[in-house]
Amino acid sequence: MMFLPESPRWLLIQQRVEEADKVIAAIRGHEVDSEDTAMERNLIIDSIRAAGDYGQRNTPIKALFTSGKTQHFRRIALGASSQLMQQIGGCNAVIYFFPVLFEKSIGESHDTSLLLGGVNMIVYFLFAVTSWFLIDSVGRRRLFLIGSVGQCLSMVITFSCLINRQAASARGAAVGLFTYIAFFGATWLALPWLYPAEINPVKTRGKANAVSTCTNWLFNFLVVMVTPIMVAKIGWGTYLFFAAVNICFIPVIYFFYPETSRRSLEEIDIIFAKGYMEQMSYVQAAKELPYLQPTEVEVYAVRYGLIEGPAVGGRYNDFQ
Repeated sequence: MMFLPESPRWLLIQQRVEEADKVIAAIRGHEVDSEDTAMERNLIIDSIRAAGDYGQRNTPIKALFTSGKTQHFRRIALGASSQLMQQIGGCNAVIYFFPVLFEKSIGESHDTSLLLGGVNMIVYFLFAVTSWFLIDSVGRRRLFLIGSVGQCLSMVITFSCLINRQAASARGAAVGLFTYIAFFGATWLALPWLYPAEINPVKTRGKANAVSTCTNWLFNFLVVMVTPIMVAKIGWGTYLFFAAVNICFIPVIYFFYPETSRRSLEEIDIIFAKGYMEQMSYVQAAKELPYLQPTEVEVYAVRYGLIEGPAVGGRYNDFQ
């Protein structure tokens, strides 16, 4: 980490333009003094100015609760809710207590449960690797939805097979737990860490990510504390509960989570400005907005009031 450069957006917020140019050129493979480097730098500055963050070293807390064209509060809520749903969907109930679930719910021996817990971690690892290849090709929204459906059905298999607690059906419950962790590893494992960083603008990203991370660990603590009690008191009802929770995620994601895949941070700002200005769903705004070239980003930012017309040298002034 000591040898990694700062991000160009952070450098430009600090008004360290020459250093930002060097990082942009290195990332894109341009010359430091090329037109392409200057264009990308100016686009980033425009985005920072539109958020009211240019030259501002610290973002005030009140900025997190603003709406308008930037929709800061909505974007923080989207990021934090993804972390909340990851936890209450039951992931750590399975990951932390997998051997306990096998021993208490399914009736396997202690040694067999520990062995299967190790196998579970191998399955978890293998499907977590597949998420590297799926996130960009499939898209964030679709992976959220696929993961929710898969986790729900896995929990349905598990509680259905445990109702009678016969040996044959108990093996089916084991299948449900394994498929749950496979779906989780391929979808919900990475997405709630990526989505908040993409959905939040430069101005609030640091504090917004802190809010989403705190949300993750608070509900992680809650789920880990209550899961053993649920297994002891309601047995297979524990898995029914997690199945119901997962199915509740689907309408939330479908109606409120705009797609961020293949979008620049500046395009995501435009998506929220478009939704606000045209009084439409932000999901619909993301679907309608075409993928933009750098020169088009400037045009759309002006159209939706993020920045006003061109200033001297082709730069844009802060509209707010």
